[in-house]
Amino acid sequence: MAKVGFIGLGNMGGGMARNILKAGHELKVFDLNAQVVVDICAEGARAASNAIDAVTDVDAVITMLPAGGHVKSVYLGDNGLIAAAAKGTIMMDCSTIDVDSAREVVTAATDAGMAMVDAPVSGGVAAAAAGSLTFMVGGTEDAFAAAEPYLDDMGANIIHAGMAGTGQAAKICNNMMLGIQMISVSEAFVLAEKLGLEADKLFAISSKASGQCWSLTSYCPVPGPVLTSPANHDYKAGFAAAMMLKDLRLAQDAAVSAGVSTPLGAMSRDLYEKFSDMSADDMDFSGIINMLRDKSLT
Repeated sequence: MAKVGFIGLGNMGGGMARNILKAGHELKVFDLNAQVVVDICAEGARAASNAIDAVTDVDAVITMLPAGGHVKSVYLGDNGLIAAAAKGTIMMDCSTIDVDSAREVVTAATDAGMAMVDAPVSGGVAAAAAGSLTFMVGGTEDAFAAAEPYLDDMGANIIHAGMAGTGQAAKICNNMMLGIQMISVSEAFVLAEKLGLEADKLFAISSKASGQCWSLTSYCPVPGPVLTSPANHDYKAGFAAAMMLKDLRLAQDAAVSAGVSTPLGAMSRDLYEKFSDMSADDMDFSGIINMLRDKSLT
């Protein structure tokens, strides 16, 4: 078993780190929230005094941070993880950030003799806890091979997307599809209500017809048809609306940078911005159906 440093124990990172522990690794953790560190240390982890301590004397380090600026500030510079870690340390950044920042950090790590991948995740809080995440991994073949055993401890699907940054590209493209699909599914259920078609009947038909998609069959935005969906739990976040908005903004930034037209992606971002303005950031992203019912807001 290996020595692993883990930085970032939020809703996703906490579950991921616990699966590293369950796999039998020696785990050293750091987070600005002292309580989450105390909680996981009660389960067998060891507290690092700071981010640099978390990467000292470990075989691998995993980070789960809010944005590209945080990732760059933690990894780069004279006081960053890359400068502090021993050569050969395996580095995995599982944050969802912009492609350019991911490539900058991975390049710096590679130049310093580290094996590093960008490895954003899909699956939400429940999958993080269950160890069933999907990892979209960018980096060299050698870096992927070095990181894969650790990612296997936290996920069910580990996919090498290609060169550095392609993990992030896959994540933002996937979540742009997801955001668009959730809005389309929500609009269809709102229309069905107005036309006198019961939600369970629409679900029974569309889940077996050409309208079926994950947002319908696994994450239905109306109460009833999918018992595990947030709609049946007052839209408590499995994937928060704020996180969907972040990913849609990243997708639009990437589209502008690449000179690609994504009109539905742009419209979805705009709708989630309106949803966010309703103080819905902590609500599940499928809760946007409630905003779509109010014509004055759309």
